[in-house]
Amino acid sequence: MGLVPMHLLNEPQKMLNMISQRQECLSDNIANMHTKGYKRKDVDFSQYLNSGISSRIEANLVEKYGPSPIASGTYGGQNITTEEELAKMQENYMLYNVAVRRLSSTITEIKTALNVSANG
Repeated sequence: MGLVPMHLLNEPQKMLNMISQRQECLSDNIANMHTKGYKRKDVDFSQYLNSGISSRIEANLVEKYGPSPIASGTYGGQNITTEEELAKMQENYMLYNVAVRRLSSTITEIKTALNVSANG
């Protein structure tokens, strides 16, 4: 095992990957909103959250989003509105900020541990 416990970086990396997938789905929804037969897509964070990681923010995400990583459906009818998708993009941006702060905090903790072990 190396000096840096890479498993600590896996959780924020998974979250950032899912946020990126969700951004792609929301962009596709806007791009295809006038395409006949297109069904709205979204990313569900519950699969990630069921991997044993828990916090208040993540528990709230489970309540908000559906049962699969990428879910297709009509979600309240055939109409996709730009306003709703942009609001979801704003939510996604906030989730991104939380994930980046968590990653930054993890990196800071690893640096501190490395400094303590080097000086101790």
